[in-house]
Amino acid sequence: MSDIEKPTLLIIDGHSLAFRAFYALPVDSFQNREGQHTNAIHGFLSMLIVLLQNEKPTHLAVAFDISRYSFRTREYPEYKGTRGETPSEFVGQIPLLEEALKAMGIVTISKEDFEADDILATLASQGAAEGYRVLVVSGDRDAIQMVTPNVTLLYPNARGVSELKRYDRDAVVERYGIEPEQYPDVAALVGETSDNLIGIDKVGEKTAVKWITAYGSLEGVLAHADEIKGVVGEKLREQKDRAVRNRKLNHLLTDVDLPVGPKQLLRAPINVPAVREVFDKLQFKTLLDRVLKIAGADNADGTAEELTASAPANSIPVIHTMVDEELGKWIATVSKAGTLPLGFQVESVGGTVTGFGLASRNETVFVPWAPGRPDYTALESWLASDAPKHMHGSKAQLKILRNSGLELEGIAFDTMLAAWLIKPGSKPESLELQVYDHLGETLQQSDPNQLVPETEAASPATEAWYVLRVAEYLAGKLETGSQSVLDTIELPLVPVLATMERTGITINRGILGELTAELGAKAADAAAKAYAEIGREINLGSPKQLQEVLFDQLGMPKTRSNKTGFSTDAASLADLQEQAPHPFLDLLLQHRDATKLMQIITGIDKAVDPGGRVHTTYEQAGSSTGRIASNEPNLQNVPVKTEVGRRIRSAFESGSEFETLLTADYSQIEMRIMAHLSGDEGLILSFNEGEDLHRFVGSRIFGVDPAEVTPVMRTKVKAMSYGLAYGLSAFGLSKQLRIETSEAKELMTDYFARFGAVREYLQNVVVQARADGYTTTIYGRRRPFGDLSSSNRVLRENAARQALNSPIQGTAADILKLAMIRIDADLTQQNLQSRMLLQVHDELVFEVAAGELDTVTDIVSSRMAGAADLRVPLDVQIGTGPNWDAAAH
Repeated sequence: MSDIEKPTLLIIDGHSLAFRAFYALPVDSFQNREGQHTNAIHGFLSMLIVLLQNEKPTHLAVAFDISRYSFRTREYPEYKGTRGETPSEFVGQIPLLEEALKAMGIVTISKEDFEADDILATLASQGAAEGYRVLVVSGDRDAIQMVTPNVTLLYPNARGVSELKRYDRDAVVERYGIEPEQYPDVAALVGETSDNLIGIDKVGEKTAVKWITAYGSLEGVLAHADEIKGVVGEKLREQKDRAVRNRKLNHLLTDVDLPVGPKQLLRAPINVPAVREVFDKLQFKTLLDRVLKIAGADNADGTAEELTASAPANSIPVIHTMVDEELGKWIATVSKAGTLPLGFQVESVGGTVTGFGLASRNETVFVPWAPGRPDYTALESWLASDAPKHMHGSKAQLKILRNSGLELEGIAFDTMLAAWLIKPGSKPESLELQVYDHLGETLQQSDPNQLVPETEAASPATEAWYVLRVAEYLAGKLETGSQSVLDTIELPLVPVLATMERTGITINRGILGELTAELGAKAADAAAKAYAEIGREINLGSPKQLQEVLFDQLGMPKTRSNKTGFSTDAASLADLQEQAPHPFLDLLLQHRDATKLMQIITGIDKAVDPGGRVHTTYEQAGSSTGRIASNEPNLQNVPVKTEVGRRIRSAFESGSEFETLLTADYSQIEMRIMAHLSGDEGLILSFNEGEDLHRFVGSRIFGVDPAEVTPVMRTKVKAMSYGLAYGLSAFGLSKQLRIETSEAKELMTDYFARFGAVREYLQNVVVQARADGYTTTIYGRRRPFGDLSSSNRVLRENAARQALNSPIQGTAADILKLAMIRIDADLTQQNLQSRMLLQVHDELVFEVAAGELDTVTDIVSSRMAGAADLRVPLDVQIGTGPNWDAAAH
């Protein structure tokens, strides 16, 4: 029988290849939504898929070690003793890999007291004897001894598992100059560092090969040891016991009693639902497609059973077009009179509604839209009702509906927000990606680059159906706390933010124009003077040119290194200016500051609409902690404490038909939450007695009366109080305050001596997060921290610093959102014309109608102060004025 006619048995060393993949692929690039690292699994499965495509095995198995202990460690306790602890990021990957292999119909084998190599050697021996073409995949050189005319070794190269070197008998002879069965003899003489098998001193591979070639085997070499001259011969005779021991241990067994033989390793059809489930857990959408394609190809070739499960379990329903009574009856029937949720998707062109998609679990409906027609009453009634609607990106769609004069109530689920709560910090995914990630299916899309697309995009009715299914999937993944945050905070906030975005705020473009001119002149002046300092003009925004000037021409101390040389970012240059002051540096920083402010102003000015208002977009799912981000333009980067920043804010004015702007800001909200969470009696006493926190803390740290706390003392205490919650070290505090590290350490020691509950709380936050894998806010919002268990010290310490403040910052975000929801409800309920315009950090900005100032002040003050029930009061500062700066408090 020729090799082509023989069945192919492919057997793989699971741990060996998984470890190779682990070190070949970056750990941080492969994490699932639960924070589990998956790089070893991804690399292993990628290699496996290539093997299946190229080798087309008929029989297949993967062998795994159960532990490091085997009969070899009993024989020689130091066996593999030099291997370090398994990296924490690798822990947990093997069980998931085995789960994936099982779903793919691949047998996995382990045997107590034996290594995976012994399992492979046994199966290889059996397979060769039974007429198989045997392929062994292993990264262990001991596997070379398995090579025979019917057994080929596939060995990964130094780059990981992406490329495999094929070792048949001829390749082994070419590489080592010996027969495959002689390799263990060579290894016995040389030793195996990875297995902690120490060889004969002074004997390298060339010497060992020469001896084995001359005498045939290790036994022959030892029999003629007296004939070998020189120091190396002396070492051989002195240390021959090492070689004997090594040869005994590196011999692979071919007679292990296994539960299966080659015949039982026939490739089985994949379990598609199980594959989808485990690959979704791993978030391997590309690999899932490749696996399903292989399964389909196998079926076409007749080498696997009919893949009835390979098609999606859910067939896309036929789309029905409906309006008015027919639509009303359909909605009432499938939603059980508005008690069951429907998927809902808005179709629009240029921000104008053109149609709607509605879907139940088994039916879909498209509703074409033409404003003013009388046969949409059923739809409009349903839209404005509390009947539950499941959507994706509901805020954007709500704004489009309102632009078309339609109201929407009953947003019961948003797949974008739900996915973000499960994995905060990740970028919001499109519906197309969610369908792919969570359902393992493809939502048909048209090519936006084609004027006449070859493929038509999915109907909004089909999109609504997918929204409903993705919502079902995500609802099953939300634990109780996250579900509560979704229901009570994030979904009620959607219409509030949509209203604020549509309302916008009035801008005085004249002020912006004046500022732009002044800053332009300042930037040009700074640039001219900077050029004069170095005797030539350069691009002040070019890191490469700045590096040449700073470190070559001016010979300044090197900053931290990066990919392009040495850093020229703002922080590095500020440190450099402190270490080695130079006029050029000062002018460069002035130029940068002016240029940055000009960019902020330009961004605001470009966003002004024909009515003279700016409409920012709030990214509700824009942060890991729950804080809201502002974009296009970003109003959160407008400076607060600088003169130019205040002038920029003065350009934000109340509209002509309104009386004033009102600003409301939480005072020291994060420190108040710290006091609540830590239960520190000192901090609680300070807030409850209404004292200045930093003066109160300073009096206890420095041992003086509160009235004797100087501004310098207060500044030090303030920096430390906030810094501790962000994991600030003594070194970091010393840099920030420009004091000696010893003084910073003393400050921190004195602080914790008097506020010990704060230290205990902060320590427990990290300990608990490491145990749980996440932190939690008062309201149940979770933030995963998989890197707390990383073997990489930098990653581990960064994660610890983030975990310290996450519950505090996340709780602050939740409190402000709850206040916004309740304030908006009060303004609406009391039919007030005043309106909420902006949310920036912990501050809210309102536009107050004539005669409503007292009422709005009462609503805002009471709702913000009462947004949370803490052990200390929430202090709200209110200010009013014709513009944002004047209204500052």
